[in-house]
Amino acid sequence: MSKASHLKDIGLKATGPRLKILDLFEMADDRHMSAEDVYRKLLAENIDIGLATIYRVLTQFEQAGILVRHHFESGKAVYELNQGGHHDHMVCVKCGSVQEFFDPEIEALQDRIAEQHGFRIAEHALYLYGECANCLRKDGKK
Repeated sequence: MSKASHLKDIGLKATGPRLKILDLFEMADDRHMSAEDVYRKLLAENIDIGLATIYRVLTQFEQAGILVRHHFESGKAVYELNQGGHHDHMVCVKCGSVQEFFDPEIEALQDRIAEQHGFRIAEHALYLYGECANCLRKDGKK
C-alpha cells in the first residue's frame, strides 16, 4: 500500500508536507524527534515547511495513530513512529540520546504489583533517566 493511500485510508489528504514528514520518520536514524528536529532535518534537505505546519501534521499523525508522543525530561514533545510493539526508554540527561528496550521481567513485575493491589494496568510508560555510555566515557566514569 502506498503512503498516499495509507493516509487517505485514515482520513488525511496526501499533501506534500504530510508525505515528506512521514518519509522523514520512516528513513531517519533518530527514531525520536521533536517538531524542531523535523524542521531542521527538512531545512537541511532544502525542504521549506513551516514550523506551524509541522506541529499540525505531527498532531494529526498522533491522533491517527501513526506517531506516538513522549514527554521526556526536556519537557518538549518527542515523536516516534507507532510500530505496534510496546517498549520502554532510557534517556540520557546529558546529551538527550534515547535508547529503547523491552524487558519481559519488568513487564511481569508491573503486572504482579498491580494485581497485588487490585489494579489492572491499561497502559504504562517507563522512562529511565541517567547517563549513556558515550557520556560516561567522555566524563571518565566508565
